[in-house]
Amino acid sequence: MPHMSSAYDHDLVIVGASFAGAACALAAAQYGLRVCVLERKADPGERLHTTGIVVKEAMEQTWLGRMPEHMVQRVARVRLYAPNLRGVQLAAPGYYFLTTDTPNLMRWLADELRASGVDLRLQQSFSNAEADGDGWQVEGAGRCAYLVGADGARSRVARRTGLGQVRDNLYGVEREFDGLQLLQGDALHCFVSKRYAPGYIGWVAQNPTGVQVGLALRHAPTQARVPDIDGFIEHVRDIVGIPPSLQPSSTRAGLVPCGLPDGPITGQRLILTGDAAGIVSPLSAGGIHSSWRHGWAVGDAIGLHLRGHGPAAEQVARRVAPTFRRKRLLRWAMDHLQQDWPLNALLRTAVTRRVAEQIYFHRRGVRA
Repeated sequence: MPHMSSAYDHDLVIVGASFAGAACALAAAQYGLRVCVLERKADPGERLHTTGIVVKEAMEQTWLGRMPEHMVQRVARVRLYAPNLRGVQLAAPGYYFLTTDTPNLMRWLADELRASGVDLRLQQSFSNAEADGDGWQVEGAGRCAYLVGADGARSRVARRTGLGQVRDNLYGVEREFDGLQLLQGDALHCFVSKRYAPGYIGWVAQNPTGVQVGLALRHAPTQARVPDIDGFIEHVRDIVGIPPSLQPSSTRAGLVPCGLPDGPITGQRLILTGDAAGIVSPLSAGGIHSSWRHGWAVGDAIGLHLRGHGPAAEQVARRVAPTFRRKRLLRWAMDHLQQDWPLNALLRTAVTRRVAEQIYFHRRGVRA
């Protein structure tokens, strides 16, 4: 196995211990690369911007299948509600979602990085990087052969290096109710409402430690509108079983990309992945599986290239980045054509069900 040049302090520096960043680091570490991950938080499980809901494919096809059983809960059905709160139940044979104890899941991922020999540096923010010959000089981390930005929708790596930035976002808020049990805990409850969630949905799900209630809407930087999460909870509490007196145990909020960056996701030995590269479904905002796959492909490509067995990793990163063309059409429709009355009238029709099944299960479901 070729020895990496001692001119580098690290073969790969990754900014962000996100799902995409962790996948990239684990893949690269399998080639014996010297991998450093910079994470600004002292605790990887704090201030999260993800629901932590994992799809079947991620569980069965990626490293996430190693998650400890006590951190996940299987959810086999989707309960979709029209704005008038009439619902329809959807399912697909053999398909499921996993809700997670997300804070502890991120801490487990940090332990997996360390166990794989990754130099994980918590409480170390990325401030700047400059091109240095055939590598990068990263402030606080030294010289590296490759720099990867996995640092979210407002990627500082993208801003500092001149790569594309994601401008189209949703803004989401999620409340956690520790210890609560839903009336139908084996279903992912999804609510369509132009009033509460223009351009997106609200959701309620049982997880291993309690219940998570979330709401997101199309983010407009020029407007001060934020999700009315308290009003939404009042709107749905009787349907799902949230006691009126119960107070949330925690709240998290943040931007979720729903568009591509306005410029390239790669430069010379420089790559964006995950939210920073817009590797998120523009319609459902589902990003864990697609971000993991892209991050892993990037880390694998870097390992192969630095070991002399593959093309430049930048080429691979661009080639495997999903485009979500059909979902972008539906995103346009949600942004410009959303009205409450059609779903109130048509939720139970075959056409509406087929569209919903494609969104949630990527195929035809069955009535549960």
